[in-house]
Amino acid sequence: MPQTVVITGASAGIGRATARLYGTRGADVVLIARGRAGLDAAAQEVEALGGRALVQVADIADTRQVEAAADAAEQTFGPLDVWINCAFSSVFAPFEQITPEEYERATRVTYLGFVNGTRAALTRMLPRDHGTIVQVGSALGERAIPLQSAYCGAKHAVNGFTSSLRTELLHRGSRVRVTVAQMPAVNTPQFSWVLSRLSRHPQPVPPIYQPEVAARGVAHAADHPGRKQRYIGASTLATVWANRLAPALLDRYLARTGFDSQQTGRRLPTGVSNLFEPLDRTEGGDQGDRGAHGVFDDRAHGRSAEAALARHPALVASAFALGAAGAVTARAALHRRGRPDAA
Repeated sequence: MPQTVVITGASAGIGRATARLYGTRGADVVLIARGRAGLDAAAQEVEALGGRALVQVADIADTRQVEAAADAAEQTFGPLDVWINCAFSSVFAPFEQITPEEYERATRVTYLGFVNGTRAALTRMLPRDHGTIVQVGSALGERAIPLQSAYCGAKHAVNGFTSSLRTELLHRGSRVRVTVAQMPAVNTPQFSWVLSRLSRHPQPVPPIYQPEVAARGVAHAADHPGRKQRYIGASTLATVWANRLAPALLDRYLARTGFDSQQTGRRLPTGVSNLFEPLDRTEGGDQGDRGAHGVFDDRAHGRSAEAALARHPALVASAFALGAAGAVTARAALHRRGRPDAA
């Protein structure tokens, strides 16, 4: 039986790449987003790769629309196996330059959208005691940076919400699982369509990874949901540890470098933003599809050694075992030569 997988934010970026990956698995993929053009293109890709697709145009900030999409998913494909919360919106600007309406909208999508999706999934998974929910998180949910207060705040909230929910599921002995895949900087279209008040085009803070790296991390988290969270990309892990070991030093470093490092040398086209409405049309009026990739293909990595190792723990364990055996052998040789090490 193919898996039934729901993906919010499936029209572009990480959600789009994840939909493609599940298409190669022959899954039944339910695609949720606001933009019809991107959803239709994603559906064509899923089916060309061997899966089945169901398009659901919905705003995840609206609970009723999310519930209706979940109902349609089960009516079409049957019980849900995996629900992936990926949709978000944001604003690039210093906090005082973001209006209350903009801040609320970004929070409703990026935080409450995850809450709405999780609720819809649990309503259907708990009675069957089966299913997995994956929250697509971010390193910025562990370590906030300047110019993205709305996004960072929402991603921190997702972490707290998910941790609380996980303890409740453990308390009831449920076999429904929830996990977080924490993302690095990813080359998605968001940097060209996010609401920005910066003087230059926003960019992800390098190193930048391609959406396919993120998608593999999401699928791995769904396949192995026992871990509380998974860090995708070495930069994510480095960010988390730097914040734990030297948060005050990191504050000063980001205050000095965080503004310039998030901007390119190019000007951002004015009037382009998907915060309140999807960017579903080109300037000529025809429907447009943004795809999975952003404008940083020439700088983005298609592989992550850390993520690859995380998907193969047996290899890591073997490497450590071989390293330990080598150390023991070397120490024994030193002792035989009469030159014991200080340890």
